[in-house]
Amino acid sequence: MHALQAAWMHYLSNPSLVLNGLALFYALAGSWLWIATQLRSSRAQVRMATSPASVETLSSTATQRVNRLFYAVGGACLGLALLLSLLANRF
Repeated sequence: MHALQAAWMHYLSNPSLVLNGLALFYALAGSWLWIATQLRSSRAQVRMATSPASVETLSSTATQRVNRLFYAVGGACLGLALLLSLLANRF
């Protein structure tokens, strides 16, 4: 039996392993979005403190909408990861 076939049979016999792997992927993606948004916001605040000419860049509505979108998608990914992890415990 080939190694890939053996791995596929192992995954088919353990659906909780597949669900936990998918939950881990979504948790990493969501946390990366939150951390990247936090870093971007903190860098923008540092730039604003050093040069007051960039105040309109930080407070623009487009930047705030992008930050809210990133937080919403990151939160949705983290919520989906939690749901998949809880679902995996039932199998």
